[in-house]
Amino acid sequence: MLSLLLLVFLVELGAHLVNTVGAATINNLLWNLYLALPTQTSKQAAEQKKLQKEYLTIRRDLNATSSQDQFAKWAKLRRQHDKLLEQLEKMKSSHDASKANFDRTVNILRWLGTTGLKFLLPFWYAKQPMFWLPQGWFPYYVEWILSFPRAPVGSVSIASWQTACTGVVLLVSDTIAAILGLVLGAKMTEKQPAKATTEKGPIPTSREAKSKKDS
Repeated sequence: MLSLLLLVFLVELGAHLVNTVGAATINNLLWNLYLALPTQTSKQAAEQKKLQKEYLTIRRDLNATSSQDQFAKWAKLRRQHDKLLEQLEKMKSSHDASKANFDRTVNILRWLGTTGLKFLLPFWYAKQPMFWLPQGWFPYYVEWILSFPRAPVGSVSIASWQTACTGVVLLVSDTIAAILGLVLGAKMTEKQPAKATTEKGPIPTSREAKSKKDS
């Protein structure tokens, strides 16, 4: 069974990743994965792409056909164009409705898995100690603060453990971001002088002669 200590840490890590990546990005990624599955929605999306390809072909032919010189052909293409356009609009409405329902469901599940658990776990396990502190190592007021709000004095409460996990996740995240920034900045600095040297090129002959004369 998953340890409560690890569960709290994973919840804090997941919430931080969601806030960093962004809810919209996660929704789009999950939607693309969902469309890859053999579902009715994925079949409709494939049919929509196929119909859109046919529509673009008819539209290209329609634009290339003169309504005066080739009226019969133009009228036929126009009817096909309007029919495909109407079908595409209906499919797009259905597709957008499915995407909205999917996003709503994912948002609810994401909230329950991150923010919901962040509130539920401290409430449900408020009296349960996460682990016990070594006896006599800390003053009483420190033990009381770490056991706040309802854990036994001398232990670390879930609220204190949750706060510690949040701090560690933020610290590691900021450290990784700083290291990546330094590495990318160093690479950009190395590329700029090399590019400047290449663009500068050799000194013209007249300038070389002038430089030798001055020396």
